[in-house]
Amino acid sequence: MSSALIRIRFSKRGKIRFTSHRDVARIWERALRRAELPIAYTEGYSPRPKLSFGLALSTGYESNGEYLDVTLRQAPGDVELHELPRRLAAALPQGIEVQAVVALPAGSASLQQAVTSCTWLIEVGAVVPASVAPATAAALAAPELVVTRQRKGRNVTDDVRPAILEAEVLGGTTIEAELATQPRGLRPAEFLTAVDPTWRASRVTRINQWTQVGGARREVIDLPPAATPPPHAEVRAS
Repeated sequence: MSSALIRIRFSKRGKIRFTSHRDVARIWERALRRAELPIAYTEGYSPRPKLSFGLALSTGYESNGEYLDVTLRQAPGDVELHELPRRLAAALPQGIEVQAVVALPAGSASLQQAVTSCTWLIEVGAVVPASVAPATAAALAAPELVVTRQRKGRNVTDDVRPAILEAEVLGGTTIEAELATQPRGLRPAEFLTAVDPTWRASRVTRINQWTQVGGARREVIDLPPAATPPPHAEVRAS
């Protein structure tokens, strides 16, 4: 019987943001077993479920849309696929919400290959609110932004300006920034360092993960507008 691949979109909010990426993977392994999905396993002495996560979310960060690819031993029917969010919800802890499940065609690009940029909501802590907009504007106007960061255990000095695709101060100390993930990704903390080395994030939320399809930018799995809370609602209400 041929295997099949499904992609799950889920949010991660609240206290569970302090759970590490590895522990979240374990949570999903348990949830998929409890939901009695026909998961495919690797071969060898220590078989593992065939799961593939997208770009790792740093501990302490929240997300409006994370992704997980699961290989099944058999393809689910349309009704079963529609029921999966409900079945998985009963097996997942508070803070992880399944938003959508789709079947993938054979040969689909991996999440690591597909995502080209992410949009982040970044709240800067312990700064004068009036200083955030001018500093962000100055960084965007700079021809280069050189930052030293660790890569594979060694310090590497890069110009990270090309990886800052967009940045906008929504109000006070909150910045919305689209940061590239390819060819070399830029993390929210590195973005803040590039703008002002003294800045630190007090809260970070991943809003979108973008792919390029036919030259157009689109979310990995699009959701109806009412499916997730508007990312700016809380900021603009404050």
